[in-house]
Amino acid sequence: MSVRRLSPTQPDSFEFTAENKTWAEGQLTKFPQGRQASGIIPLLWRAQKQAGGWLPEPAIRYVADFLDMPYMRAMEVATFYTMFNLAPVGEHFIQLCGTTPCWLRGSDELKKVCKKMIGDERQVTADGKFSWMEVECLGACANAPMVQVNDDYFEDLDAGALEKLLNALRNGDEVKVGPQSDRKSSEPAGKLTSLTEVGGSE
Repeated sequence: MSVRRLSPTQPDSFEFTAENKTWAEGQLTKFPQGRQASGIIPLLWRAQKQAGGWLPEPAIRYVADFLDMPYMRAMEVATFYTMFNLAPVGEHFIQLCGTTPCWLRGSDELKKVCKKMIGDERQVTADGKFSWMEVECLGACANAPMVQVNDDYFEDLDAGALEKLLNALRNGDEVKVGPQSDRKSSEPAGKLTSLTEVGGSE
C-alpha cells in the first residue's frame, strides 16, 4: 500500500453538527462500556460526509477526542482505509474500477473519458464539480465496467455512456443509477438463460 498523506490545505477546525453529534452518541451505545473507540470507523465516515466527501485533519482529531482515544490511533485508521479521502474531492467523486473484470470489459476507455473531461486523478476541477481516481474491485463484476459516483453505482458503461453521465451530472440533470443498459440488476446481458419458469417438472 502506498503512503497516504494528509492534504497540506486544512480547515482551522471541525465540529459535528447537532444532528450528527446526536447520531454519533447513539452509535456509541452499540458498544460495551469502555469500548467506545470501536465506533471510530462510522464516526470518521460521518465526519467525512459532513466535510463534503473528505476527512480533514481537524475532523480526525475531533473524532479522537469524541472517543477519548489518542490522536495517533485515529490517524492510523484514517490513513489505512482508502474509503477515507485525505484531500478535498469534487462534488461528484468518481471511483473507477480498474480490476480485471472491468479492465477486460473496457475500463481503460472509461479512464480516457475521465482524463479528457475531468483531468488527472485526484485533481478537483476548477468548478469543484468533479474529481476521480482508479480503485480496486467495487464488487459489481457481473456488470463491468462500472464506476461509483459518491454513493451510487453506474454499471454496464462504455465511453459514450460515461460521457453522457458526466455531462448530465455537470448540468444537474436527473441520472439513472445502476446498469446503463436495458438489463435488470445483474441478470445476463440479453435475456435470462436459466430460472425462466416458475416451478419444475414432477
